[in-house]
Amino acid sequence: MAAVERVSIGFSGGQVVEVRLSDVSLKEFRQALNKADGWGDLETEDGTVSVDLRQVVFVRSAAAHGSIGFGQG
Repeated sequence: MAAVERVSIGFSGGQVVEVRLSDVSLKEFRQALNKADGWGDLETEDGTVSVDLRQVVFVRSAAAHGSIGFGQG
């Protein structure tokens, strides 16, 4: 099973979209950003999201953990 990450995508106008992406989809998205050639589709856990790659100003990701509560450490 592929790991899923919560990813926030910020745009030049100040909007932020939060999606859940597999490791593979996040890697493909980052590669598409290197080209920043128009629109690209993201295959998220909730469906397809189309993004204007030229407007993305940041990508923040955090691994989504399946447990709730306090960690031990």
